Amino acid sequence: MKIRFTKTVWLLGFISLFADISSELLYPVLPVYLKNAGYSMLAIGMLEGLANVVAGLSKGYFGHKSDSMKSRTVFIRWGYGCSALGKLLMVGAPDLMRIFTARMTDRLGKGIRTAPRDAMLAVEAGPENRGVVFGFHRGLDTLGAAIGPALGMLWLHYHPGDYSTLFTLAFIPAAISFFITMFIKDKSSVPPAVRKQHVGFFSYFKYWKTGPASFRKLILPLLLLALVNSPDVFLLMALKEAGFSDTAMIGVYVLYNFGYAMLATPAGRIADRVGKIKVLSAGMLLFTITYAGMAGLNGWPVFILLFLIYAAAMSCLESVAKAYISDIAPPDQRGQAIGFYTSASSLSILFAGVWTGLLWPYGGPSLVFSITAFVASCSLLLLYKNSRHVYIKSESKK
Repeated sequence: MKIRFTKTVWLLGFISLFADISSELLYPVLPVYLKNAGYSMLAIGMLEGLANVVAGLSKGYFGHKSDSMKSRTVFIRWGYGCSALGKLLMVGAPDLMRIFTARMTDRLGKGIRTAPRDAMLAVEAGPENRGVVFGFHRGLDTLGAAIGPALGMLWLHYHPGDYSTLFTLAFIPAAISFFITMFIKDKSSVPPAVRKQHVGFFSYFKYWKTGPASFRKLILPLLLLALVNSPDVFLLMALKEAGFSDTAMIGVYVLYNFGYAMLATPAGRIADRVGKIKVLSAGMLLFTITYAGMAGLNGWPVFILLFLIYAAAMSCLESVAKAYISDIAPPDQRGQAIGFYTSASSLSILFAGVWTGLLWPYGGPSLVFSITAFVASCSLLLLYKNSRHVYIKSESKK
């Protein structure tokens, strides 16, 4: 059956596409830029860690806030606007405080927009096609994550060391992304008086108790997986230690993102047909295979195959998880439900980066990735156990 996406789904997809082109244009080169400017790896790590904490904690708050205000559009516009401003602030001399402010602004924008945007996506679909809608959006988002590094690599190939111009160029797709947000709107209008509701910054954590039991049973295995889902930079470091050149390493990263982008929509379509739990389980299994292989195998053909398997794994996980949470959560609670999940996942992944970084000097990729594969297999078993008790009440089509 042919799926027709609504105008809002297309708009949100292209907003994410251009935003990710901008972000990923800078992601691989920012650490190199700061290191060349004389800053230590500790300073660079703290910068990224704090930026991700800001994004992680704010996702839940703004998701909850959008529920209370009965509005998503204002948060989406402010979020992408902040990220565009963050890119603009990076233009200039490599002053750490200015870069810090720019990264905080950029990541705060991500925190503001993520849950409200996903809640808006959920309204544009029903349980029967929500997986493919979220998969399509993730596909365009990840396509931007592939185009961005490719453009950055091409620019630096012809203009070595010209980071200032690259930062200026990164602002252009961010500005386009913000411009497109002017064309989206909420489906219903709510009087301003209703919108003036106080929401505490950490109040979304209460959703763990107030949300449906099926929500908790789904989130537990997902968060267990997140605790060992270290930043992809460690997978790239494993390639570097295996003898890959910088160009080859970035090339594999681009290939992974292209694979992820191409597989996200089909994975969502399959999830709608055979069940989201089955596709989530497949994603966890493929994730386990990836890390088990990275721990014990070597050779560039094997590594490329493993990164393609990893792309398939990720296409079965994040967007399908959000679609499933949207099925479980009542419509007026989707912002805080998705916000809780994205916030808790971000903080768990930050923790994963810490313990991975601590163990890496002692055991290298073999030890770290073996632990990751083992815990990932445990999360798969927990998902299987809990899925027998998850019951989703289908909502009527609007």
